Amino acid sequence: MKVTISKMCMGDRNCNDLCPEVFKYDEDQLLSIIQIDPVPDHLKEIVRRAAAECGADAIIIEE
Repeated sequence: MKVTISKMCMGDRNCNDLCPEVFKYDEDQLLSIIQIDPVPDHLKEIVRRAAAECGADAIIIEE
């Protein structure tokens, strides 16, 4: 699984709270960034949940 964050990110940090192993908040850019690529198998389900709960639909998953 590959995950990216589009420019639509609102920086609300929900993904960071759900899965800090994959998502990190960039204080300079005021948005989330990806720390791990590709996503390890044991984190895939929580990344899918983060994408589903993203208010801006900014998390893009490629399986």
